Amino acid sequence: METVNILTIISIAFLGSFGHCIGMCGGIVMAYSTIKIEPQSSKVSKTIAHLLYNFGRVLTYTILGAMFGALGGVVLFSNLANGILLIVAGLFMILAGLSLMGKIKFLTLIEHSFSSSPLYKKTFQRVLNSKSNSSFFLLGMLNGLLPCGFVYFFAITAASTASPLYGALVMAIFGMSTIPAMFGVGFLTSLASATSFRNMMMSLSSVAVILYGAFTIYNGYGYIDNPTKTLRDCHK
Repeated sequence: METVNILTIISIAFLGSFGHCIGMCGGIVMAYSTIKIEPQSSKVSKTIAHLLYNFGRVLTYTILGAMFGALGGVVLFSNLANGILLIVAGLFMILAGLSLMGKIKFLTLIEHSFSSSPLYKKTFQRVLNSKSNSSFFLLGMLNGLLPCGFVYFFAITAASTASPLYGALVMAIFGMSTIPAMFGVGFLTSLASATSFRNMMMSLSSVAVILYGAFTIYNGYGYIDNPTKTLRDCHK
């Protein structure tokens, strides 16, 4: 992957995590911090618990990234298909950015997952009530499956790489970049309620998503216009 793409992913994920991620998942972090972590626990124990939870999220995102990257690779039939894939991905990114900005309800309309199933709810509740260290990691993995517009954006980005390896890398970078915000929520409850700060960070990340979408569309046109270029060339 190009350095500019990696830096863009890190920037969007980091900024968005202080807006969208805190709003979406901050409640879960505060819930498990209250239910699973004893007030008298040492800072080391609390740190380990929060890290395990976040690493669980990152693992789920990485697996999803590999899956979407492989899915994107299926459509690599011709240079035209490569370019169309990027253009479609770019359009979805722009729609996602507008949705994160609150201009349209694109992400709200497409959000759907099996998180509402009885099995998921039962498993989530059981893990939430457990006090073992492994339960924090499992809770993070389960949280990674929750419907989230920001995750969808990066899943689209992963699919545009047309590679399980690079798709996994995209989602792993995304997950790691959101750790500072989610880790902070675990220790600073006030961070989740700082609405003005979250709105500012969300606005910045939304603009970055839209610009990255436009850049992806530009790359897609380049693949169609250049018959010797392949989709994977952009990610080497």
